[in-house]
Amino acid sequence: MLIASHLSKHYDTARGPVPILDDVSFEVKRGEAVAIMGPSGCGKSTLLYMLGALERPSGGTVSLDGVAPFDLNDAGQSAFRNTHVGFVFQDHLLLPQLSALDNVLAPTLVSRDATTPRSRLERARALLNAVGLGSRAEHRPGELSGGERQRVAIARALIQQPSLLLCDEPTGNLDRASAGAVADLLVSIQQQHPMMLVVVTHSPALAARFARRYELSDRALVSA
Repeated sequence: MLIASHLSKHYDTARGPVPILDDVSFEVKRGEAVAIMGPSGCGKSTLLYMLGALERPSGGTVSLDGVAPFDLNDAGQSAFRNTHVGFVFQDHLLLPQLSALDNVLAPTLVSRDATTPRSRLERARALLNAVGLGSRAEHRPGELSGGERQRVAIARALIQQPSLLLCDEPTGNLDRASAGAVADLLVSIQQQHPMMLVVVTHSPALAARFARRYELSDRALVSA
């Protein structure tokens, strides 16, 4: 389970603290999918980064699978993110010099689990097949369309079999057809795998795909 309890965030500036989020609390159980809506600049990405232990909250706590990641040291937090959390960003952030297959495998290079290289390779190929890109495994990002690159990014986010998948505007840079295909893929993957999915978006069409929807407004999270 993901538990966010009384999260707040502010940034200190020369003119004083700038508040971003205030007293945000919610829970997501394994197998649930949640969409968080709101306009650009409202703090959606900041909230997502706190949930994924990328950014420390100013107040409140985050717990995932019974672990409070911000209680860990830097190395512990990195290992926790690598094994428990998958990220999909608006910009795919693929490494341009690597093939689609090697991009999917990238998170496993720092993993300390006992999985063999052969089994990792088999899983990466299976994930590329699952996102419809099995035949493009050796293509580099520059040889793929925007929608295809985002599908590779989704496969990469799943390679470590995370319990939590966090998506930050995953369709924001895509045309309507590609955005619809990526949205369909996210819904399908979440239904097939017992994980938690949190998507932040300003797209009503994407948010409508999920049964639980929230809106971030005036630094607070409310049911939509």
